[in-house]
Amino acid sequence: MARAKAGQIPGVKMVLAGIFCNLYRLLRFIPNNDPIMGAMLPFSRAGSWWQAGLFAFLTMASFDAITGKVGSWTIVTAATYAAIGLAFHFAYGRMKGRVSFWTYIGSSVAGVLLFDFVTGPIASSLMFGPPFWDSLVGQVPFTLLHLASIAFFVAALTPLIDRTVAGAPADGEGVAREFPTDAS
Repeated sequence: MARAKAGQIPGVKMVLAGIFCNLYRLLRFIPNNDPIMGAMLPFSRAGSWWQAGLFAFLTMASFDAITGKVGSWTIVTAATYAAIGLAFHFAYGRMKGRVSFWTYIGSSVAGVLLFDFVTGPIASSLMFGPPFWDSLVGQVPFTLLHLASIAFFVAALTPLIDRTVAGAPADGEGVAREFPTDAS
């Protein structure tokens, strides 16, 4: 079976994941029912440093473009997600391939807490004027929903994107950093 070179993400997987994320978000099932983190984590693991944040940034920005709500909030949320993707890229690189399903679960919790803190109490207080503590307290139920939905999406999406998490054989020792090609 042919494999992509280390550090390459098959573009088709990124595009399909981005389309899925945006279509699912259009359903507006519950507030912050967000599959982006579940798809972003495997891309952060296997991609180059710029690809790690590109998926999250483009998915967030394209959703706002589709819904006609592009503005300063688009930049804040897309840049925050991209920065989290970059941070996980470098963190996973230091783990020397020891990334598992449970690593993704822990990463998703940390990523959601960071994203919701930056975009909730910090950015909304600076941009829209509510007191920080009001924003922080108001963010709690929203973040709890976000955590619940992300656990589902990590369980559902990461095995589809990162086959080594789904139990596919890895190359060499530990978990391979490479993705299978789109043709496989």
